Amino acid sequence: MRSAGLVILDCDGVVVDSEPVAIAALAEFLQGIGLPVAEDYVYRHFLGRSWTTVTALLARDYQIRLSAEEVEAYKELLFERIRTRVEPMPGIAAAIAALDRPACIASSSTPERLTVSLGKAGLSERFEGHVYSASLVKNGKPAPDLFLHAAAAMGYAPEDCLVVEDSPAGIAAGLAAGMVVAAFLGGSHIGPGKLRPAALALGPAIIFDSMAELPAVLARFDALRPA
Repeated sequence: MRSAGLVILDCDGVVVDSEPVAIAALAEFLQGIGLPVAEDYVYRHFLGRSWTTVTALLARDYQIRLSAEEVEAYKELLFERIRTRVEPMPGIAAAIAALDRPACIASSSTPERLTVSLGKAGLSERFEGHVYSASLVKNGKPAPDLFLHAAAAMGYAPEDCLVVEDSPAGIAAGLAAGMVVAAFLGGSHIGPGKLRPAALALGPAIIFDSMAELPAVLARFDALRPA
């Protein structure tokens, strides 16, 4: 009998409803070092991107190279906000508990941030040993590297993987990896970030707005997989 397939979940904006908090923290930090950027700019350019990509864009577009002290200050600000202001995505615990197949996390976040976020969601033990950060690959999202790495580590071919993503960068990465992509558009950042049109324009195979819909998403995934 063929395997039921692998579910690859992004973390921020899928498992934890963290993006508005993280976007606000990054905008506040950048403003604090003299870069006059608003939150909408951060949404457009940095949402779903790895820290390596963020710093590369800052260097390219603003000739800003952060010192080790500045990076540490930002991390302290971000982690404090995650610990005190971030909540699990509504319904995520029940949705994960009901999964009838293997699952893993593949996120642009650093390993340290993933540890904090999954702890907030109460899912650290559930995904122990199956958490993959963009720090493991050369190219972050929207490149497919991270999803392909996660699939290989879990022992699955790309066509047997379902990617659950919220950001345009993540959706593009899943599609580039040759996986079935389900765009989750139920996070509190989707409206403020004006992300729905951009996500839909990429053509994900499945679109859903509530974690209660995950069983139906899995059924659709099974129907889309090649025989």
